[in-house]
Amino acid sequence: MKALIIGCGIGGPATAMALREAGIDAAIFEAYQDKAEGVGSFLNVASNGLDALRVLGAHRQVMAAGIPTPHMVMWSGSGKRLGEVANGLALDDGTVSHTILRSDLYRIVRDEAASRGIPISYGKRLVSFDDTGDQVTARFEDGTEETGDVLIAADGVHSRTRAQLDPGAPAPRYSGLYSFGGIVRDSDFTGEPGVYNMVFGKRAFFGYTVAASGETWWFANLPRELGDVPPDWKPLLVEAFKDDANFSAELVSRSKVDLALPVYDLPPLRTWHKGRVVLTGDAAHATSPSSGQGASQAIEDAIVLARCLRDAADHREAFERFEAERRERAERVVAYSRTISNSKAAGPVGRVFRDLMMPFFLKKTASQESLSWMYRHHVSL
Repeated sequence: MKALIIGCGIGGPATAMALREAGIDAAIFEAYQDKAEGVGSFLNVASNGLDALRVLGAHRQVMAAGIPTPHMVMWSGSGKRLGEVANGLALDDGTVSHTILRSDLYRIVRDEAASRGIPISYGKRLVSFDDTGDQVTARFEDGTEETGDVLIAADGVHSRTRAQLDPGAPAPRYSGLYSFGGIVRDSDFTGEPGVYNMVFGKRAFFGYTVAASGETWWFANLPRELGDVPPDWKPLLVEAFKDDANFSAELVSRSKVDLALPVYDLPPLRTWHKGRVVLTGDAAHATSPSSGQGASQAIEDAIVLARCLRDAADHREAFERFEAERRERAERVVAYSRTISNSKAAGPVGRVFRDLMMPFFLKKTASQESLSWMYRHHVSL
């Protein structure tokens, strides 16, 4: 069997490595001409994602490039401490969730896949595919095409593969938030390493953690109409945070702010597969970053899909098994994350209710039992 993988983000290389472990050949096709060095801010790889990377033998590199961040403390914009919750649950060997630059995570999984002999082709933007029943052919903008036994979409929330697989599939949902992030080395900004401070501000959401090196890694979520893009985001962010009882406005004012990304998730799809084509990761169940689970869910998908393709009688059975095993969990993560995103975009009345109820919510969700469904989930080949 030969698998064509569309997309070389995080899920694509992880899927290729899992398939290789299952004895299945794979080739990756990436739309962009260049590699993803320097692209994006940073993200959370939760403990369950690191557990999945361990199955692929790639967890140590990710942990070495990231910073351990096992705890989150929630604050109101007035400076009131609302409560604390774990950022993932430690694995049996003590491994905790890590925060890593998105470009570093891309680089690590891509280079690991390439080191295992998996071919990666760039400048291969999918135009269409043709499923003949016996094989599937992917056609690209540059006029080339490639034929394989199955086509695996790992091409993200705005997946071209999904649009062609099911033209009636729901469009990605805008969360009402734009996302920003940066890293600042400044002794004025301090905090306890390994702790995410999450601030539900009066006008926007702010989060930061401090690395052992002294750098402050920060991100912000700003409620904004989609497409309402100013010439310069920094003054808007500073204005949004200026009345909050923390150093968010000052930190943003000293940062470079040049990357604003609208935050999307994906409503439940009617199907994840058709014929010889299957959707994975964000192409099937994109979640907002609020859960810190996007990368981890894509890596879990990779392992489960490879196992199903190895063990099932044919691709149809494999895809059915894959969807049956993954759909409920992935959609639960999407719904959980959307609830958090909605609280970040709350209006004045909503903010008052949120700040009153947040301590009770955190107390309820702080136990390991309430978090185990998300983090105590082991996948295997």
